[in-house]
Amino acid sequence: MSDGDDNVRQFTVGYDDDGIRVDRWFKRHLEGTSFTTVAKWARTGQLRVDGARVGPGDRLQAGQVLRVPPAEPVRTDARPQRQRPPLSDDEATFAREMVIHKDAQALVLNKPPGLATQGGTKTVQHVDGLLDALQYEAEGRPKLVHRLDKDTSGALLVARTTRAAAFFAKSFSGRSAKKVYWALVVGVPSIDDGTIDLPIAKQPGTGGEKMHVDEAEGSPARSRYRVIERAGNRAAWVELQPFTGRTHQLRVHMAAIGHPIVGDGKYGGPAAFLTGGISRKMHLHARRIRVDHPDGGEIDVTAELPTHFAESLAGLGFEAMAGDMMPLDSFTPPTREEKKAKARAHAKSVRKERRGERRGRGADDTPRGGGSGGGRPRSGSRAGSAPARPAGSRGGAPRGGGAPKR
Repeated sequence: MSDGDDNVRQFTVGYDDDGIRVDRWFKRHLEGTSFTTVAKWARTGQLRVDGARVGPGDRLQAGQVLRVPPAEPVRTDARPQRQRPPLSDDEATFAREMVIHKDAQALVLNKPPGLATQGGTKTVQHVDGLLDALQYEAEGRPKLVHRLDKDTSGALLVARTTRAAAFFAKSFSGRSAKKVYWALVVGVPSIDDGTIDLPIAKQPGTGGEKMHVDEAEGSPARSRYRVIERAGNRAAWVELQPFTGRTHQLRVHMAAIGHPIVGDGKYGGPAAFLTGGISRKMHLHARRIRVDHPDGGEIDVTAELPTHFAESLAGLGFEAMAGDMMPLDSFTPPTREEKKAKARAHAKSVRKERRGERRGRGADDTPRGGGSGGGRPRSGSRAGSAPARPAGSRGGAPRGGGAPKR
């Protein structure tokens, strides 16, 4: 099939599909396409990513373009697909009560803790299974465009049209969508406003269920945190902004700097739980989401805290208003030219340091009290030369320490 075929479909891999297998991408986004069909397309070279052939088990990266052949015609004698069971009245009511924003292109839900975003092994109830109740007057079923962990609560964006789904997926993959989380963490970070830049990978032996910091093989991951309030040295209420979208990123990063999220036993172990009436549930909440709207303008929605989180803040003497007063920073990924300029500056710095080391070695090897360039180096000498000794010193190392004898 030629690339010029007008029926060929192209999809940009979304922010929350980073690292997903090709076959699972189809199950998530084109659920009517069987594994057999995907395998056939891959085998015949019709399935491509950024122009290269891929197999069903290959993994996708955010921002890649997936080329998909036209949908195959439905056979009239084919076995009918399994239908989703109809929702009960209680399930439909529950789904609609989550809606905190609704327009022609999008919904924003306030997902409660304990509800998975999508189904999986032994996961029966999830947001994806409740979307039939949220179709309203639209022609198609709403579509998930990003995810929240099962035990994480808060703002979850859902697209109501295919056009909106593609638009939002591009916003998340391009990092133009802003997400602000609130978390209660154990202890208080020594720096009130910091950036955590630690690569993350799947932890071996966990079946992909747990992540860890892996500076050798991990994918780049960057998070911002700001301390809103503190309860002595016992706990801190922090605002978190993920600048990348790795699985469990905020949870891994906060645990890595020694301040696990309260209730996150998976990454913080027993130390992640506080006594004194503080709930053992996860204290991580997607407080706010701001994203451009497909029809112009923007969506900017705030999700109320779940009961356990609100009670914990109150119990520690915190006022929710303090968190909402934090300004929403904008983060723009560096351009290609900015990255090159940074690399050149780093290389220049390294060369300068090496020149200084060579000059320092030369000064150390010169005999004292005679010869060209002899004598003690003077204060204010060129960068890289040995420092002058403190006034009044008589031989030996300078006061307060110094280099050991060679």
